Amino acid sequence: MRDSKFHSVKPITDPAKPQLYIETYGCQMNVNDSEVVLSVMQDAGYSLCEKMEDADVILVNTCSVRENAEQRVFGRLDLFRLEKKRRPEIVVGVIGCMAERLKDQLFDYPVVDVVAGPDAYRDLPRLVAAAKTGTGQINVHLSHEETYEDISPVRMDRNGVSAFISIMRGCNNVCSYCIVPFVRGAERSRDPQSIIREAESLIANGYKEINLLGQNVDSYLWLDPHNPSRQINFARLLEQVALIDRKIRVRFSTSHPKDMSNSVLYTMAMYDNICKHIHLPVQSGNNAVLEKMNRKYTRENYLERIDKIRKILPDCAITTDVIAGFCSETEQDHLETLSILEEVQFDGAFMFQYSERPGTRAARQFKDDVPLEVKTARLNQIIALQNEISLRNNQYTVGCEYRVLIEGTSKRSEEELMGRTSQNKTCVFPAAGHKAGDFVRVKVLSCTSATLICEIIS
Repeated sequence: MRDSKFHSVKPITDPAKPQLYIETYGCQMNVNDSEVVLSVMQDAGYSLCEKMEDADVILVNTCSVRENAEQRVFGRLDLFRLEKKRRPEIVVGVIGCMAERLKDQLFDYPVVDVVAGPDAYRDLPRLVAAAKTGTGQINVHLSHEETYEDISPVRMDRNGVSAFISIMRGCNNVCSYCIVPFVRGAERSRDPQSIIREAESLIANGYKEINLLGQNVDSYLWLDPHNPSRQINFARLLEQVALIDRKIRVRFSTSHPKDMSNSVLYTMAMYDNICKHIHLPVQSGNNAVLEKMNRKYTRENYLERIDKIRKILPDCAITTDVIAGFCSETEQDHLETLSILEEVQFDGAFMFQYSERPGTRAARQFKDDVPLEVKTARLNQIIALQNEISLRNNQYTVGCEYRVLIEGTSKRSEEELMGRTSQNKTCVFPAAGHKAGDFVRVKVLSCTSATLICEIIS
């Protein structure tokens, strides 16, 4: 395993080298994957560029979780085709989840030269080199071992404040609507020491916040190959990362209601630098729908978890995911989803209408029979209710003080900065001579449903 402290954290820009352009779609796992890809390609002699017009190789890292994410990629392929028409020598590759799902069907698009799945990134230099001969190259093999734990991602973020570390890959849950297990393979956990080394490298390079990523972080479990009785679960890993440096913040996502243990909650309570925010997808408030989704918990189980979080971590923010219009969802089922939003009072939510994904159990076994207009109406109701709840929760914070990590400039003004509280609430405030990476104490003056308007008090 190479020592990450000797590996570049930021991209190396060298116009004398072949130029690589990367576009990323989807979740933070994909963002982190693109950083792994950049590391692999940088070691093979490539330099990152910011414009596709300058690139010798164009890679688009894709998402298949929702149909609209794939449609965006097809639109980009049309644009890359025009660029390739102007410069036939460039190599265009589709990588990630969409590559795994569609495989060689992607070669129906003449612009595509390389197709590589999420476990084939080490092979990209060879695939790109071979594609220059004019023959399409593909590697979509899914591995039971690959975690890229010996590769130090080259960070592509611009703020240099908050970074993501993938602690595991794949998923074993097989929720009936979800394509992730089919495009990312079975669950496997990284060696904890490789995670610690990566975190230490980030801290040494000035990062102030570490985000631990996994499809289901609560099922992280590493077994020592030399001592099978020794194992590290997520609570222990979380503690180890928090202890690296008590001045840096630690976050994580995503949790699963059936797997989140009390030990994780107690660990969060023990360490001030573990952020008090949990993203706990509920998806539906109706038990029949949850069973059809194969979520492996009931509404009652979910509310028990919420109650335990509130008792152990009374200042913890909770956010969620909700799907509107799943197969055969009735109006009463929908009303039960609205009622669980009211009961839990989530701080925020990612809300979507159901989109059937080919190859999933839902696509094979259930009829997508809720009309589109009904899905849309239900989603709009969910969004409207959650916006009301988020606004109400934020209004309770007016007059309160929070410690905030500044991440950069506010979108609306160069004179203002933005950062987040431990509870992951976005704050905006006058710059007052501060900069990204500073911790400041702020007082909340007013709010919207998404943002706390603040002033710095120290």
